[in-house]
Amino acid sequence: MESLKQITAYAGSLAEALRAQHWGGVDQLVKTLHGVRAARRHLYLCGNGGSAANAVHWANDMVYPLAKTGAKPLRTTALPANVATLTCLANDLSYEQVFSYSLKAAAEKGDALIVLSGSGNSPNVLRALEAAREIGVTSCAIVGFDGGKAKNLADIVIHFPVHDMQIAEDLQMVVCHMVMRQLCRPD
Repeated sequence: MESLKQITAYAGSLAEALRAQHWGGVDQLVKTLHGVRAARRHLYLCGNGGSAANAVHWANDMVYPLAKTGAKPLRTTALPANVATLTCLANDLSYEQVFSYSLKAAAEKGDALIVLSGSGNSPNVLRALEAAREIGVTSCAIVGFDGGKAKNLADIVIHFPVHDMQIAEDLQMVVCHMVMRQLCRPD
């Protein structure tokens, strides 16, 4: 019986976060990604831990579901997906630079970056946002808790003021699926 109470409480917390959210940032992100796709630019994603796994999921959802509906997929790269590059940069440079270095090597003005972070304070995510600004890449931070420093560095902020890492990560995927469904509509 105790586990059922915990399960119900978790579902209630997730539902409340969804009910309380203002969705303007998601609309802004959808418009940005429509522009990225139309200009044949590139989308990059990054995050740590569960957010890294979510970045890989996002990368999949920006390609296959769109293509199967007849919509043009986005050229997409999840920066944490290349383990060889990630560990090389962490070892030879620093973990703080694993995303910014890769972004500087590949991204161009007009591309987009989505960072996924529960706290919004991961140093490697913050460095990626700084690199995006230097390059001219439009950035979006999807963050929980108080939004952290990422709120002040990203061009588009989707902030869920939840103080629960798992719910923050669930919400990253809710946004992904909202965005994907909008992008399934042809431009």
